[in-house]
Amino acid sequence: MKLYIVDAFTETPFGGNTAGVALLEPGAGFPDDTWMRQLAAELRYSETAFVRRDGVTEFTVRYFTPAGEIDLCGHATIATFGVLFQEGLVPEGARCLNHTKAGDLEVVAGKTVMMQMASPRLVQTFDEAPLVKDLLAAMGGLTREALGTLPVQTFSTGLPDILLPVRDVAMLQDLKPDMDALNALSERLDVVGVHAFAINPVDSYTAHVRNFAPRYDIPEESATGTSNAALTAYLFHHGIIRDGGRCTFLQGEAMGRPSLIQTTVELRAGVPDIRVGGPCAIVVRGSV
Repeated sequence: MKLYIVDAFTETPFGGNTAGVALLEPGAGFPDDTWMRQLAAELRYSETAFVRRDGVTEFTVRYFTPAGEIDLCGHATIATFGVLFQEGLVPEGARCLNHTKAGDLEVVAGKTVMMQMASPRLVQTFDEAPLVKDLLAAMGGLTREALGTLPVQTFSTGLPDILLPVRDVAMLQDLKPDMDALNALSERLDVVGVHAFAINPVDSYTAHVRNFAPRYDIPEESATGTSNAALTAYLFHHGIIRDGGRCTFLQGEAMGRPSLIQTTVELRAGVPDIRVGGPCAIVVRGSV
């Protein structure tokens, strides 16, 4: 199979968030699950996508972290369909069908890849004092005073994330989670992790964000498509963005890999249709 190392959510190599992309040979089935997990662990990136072509613009994509398979990964999807476009396997603007374990999703391929997310779902509101206390402790002893005015809630657009509002960008960048405690809490609540954000009203970004997912061996991630889609659903739910709105999230600052994640939201039959995307850069081409 052909193997690529790709930086997603950036036009420049060595920025954004890196994913492995493995394109199966025509007619080949997926390798053994253990082998795919081992390859993901060998590459050591947060996610590696394994891609099977089912038709001209129809694909099945499976996503593995070094720890195991997950249902969906935003930046690995951007990387996948960026590779398919850049290698001439799909044309500019092709509306592709991506079969994932989170559902069948439309992805528009091209220099900028935009992927459809699953319908947004509010999973949980943190309105019980013991639960909030556990979360604040897992986030390194964060105080209630450091939280913004918005509620802490778990939203999903394919994968559930705890959305944690932080009062300002300086406090956001100073977060030092207790990874063991956060891992235990994430397992207990069956979420991927915590997507913390701060809104700065004087800059051009919708929000500055940081993502922590130790449950999947990801202490911090520099660009997270699914989590920013969930954050878009959250902001729409609370009236901060409107129908037809566009968002730009700045992630990865604390890691020295700043990434820009673009999202859109549009009501379709009364349900928010959320898309997330950006460009990508192929860093390495090879085979395995």
